[in-house]
Amino acid sequence: MTPDVTVTARYDSLRDRVVVITGAGQGIGRGYAHHFAAQGAIPVIAEINGEKGHAVRREIEDAGGTAHAFETDVSDMPSVAAMVEATLSAAGRIDVLINNAALFSRITMAPFWELPLDEWDRAMRVNVTGAFYCARAVVPAMQDNNHGRIVNVTSGTVALGSANYLHYITSKSAMIGMTRSMARELGPWNITVNTFWPGIIRTEVPRPSAPDEVFEMFRKQQCLPRLTTIEDLAKPMLFLCSEEARYITGQIFEPDGGLSFN
Repeated sequence: MTPDVTVTARYDSLRDRVVVITGAGQGIGRGYAHHFAAQGAIPVIAEINGEKGHAVRREIEDAGGTAHAFETDVSDMPSVAAMVEATLSAAGRIDVLINNAALFSRITMAPFWELPLDEWDRAMRVNVTGAFYCARAVVPAMQDNNHGRIVNVTSGTVALGSANYLHYITSKSAMIGMTRSMARELGPWNITVNTFWPGIIRTEVPRPSAPDEVFEMFRKQQCLPRLTTIEDLAKPMLFLCSEEARYITGQIFEPDGGLSFN
């Protein structure tokens, strides 16, 4: 089903911008792709499930937009490099990278001393090393243009310290430090780097570890006590990647309805 995209803000600076979104074949990433396309940007769906990635591309094209989809394993540097090469060949530039891909929905919930060691390694490889690989691969094209936006996506679980998610929370904590160091290093090329801290949201992606009661618990704890929508996340993401945010870097953006304060 195509997300219901209601455009209430127009960011003209995003028109024709090439926006690489990892893990955009489903869930929040898919929603971002549709919202960027609605602004006239060209989303690139970098998705490990090639079938899902191309399905999102077709959704965008059917709605009158332009998109590309490349099967990409962010934990594998040759795969990332191939995606960047294909993007530059197809679109000629890369303006934005959203490091959205993460191992989460089906991870093991357990005390950290019981977590499978191979799952710890996989979470770090996808969630941390994957973001590093993607940023490393796109930066030369951004430096050539003396312009770019990198957004590293973290999680509200970092502030909450949720039990039984140590591998995920540790990996998402790394996004904050990664952002701050990247922002320092890339500022001379007018490349901004920020951390995006989304609210708790229910999507079409199955979450065996998060029954309805979990969403209701978080909803009650928010200052704005309603469930998060994709628009609540996509609209600030659009702003952060636009020219309106050109003087914002190294920061944490936290659209979570006031669930936590940082």
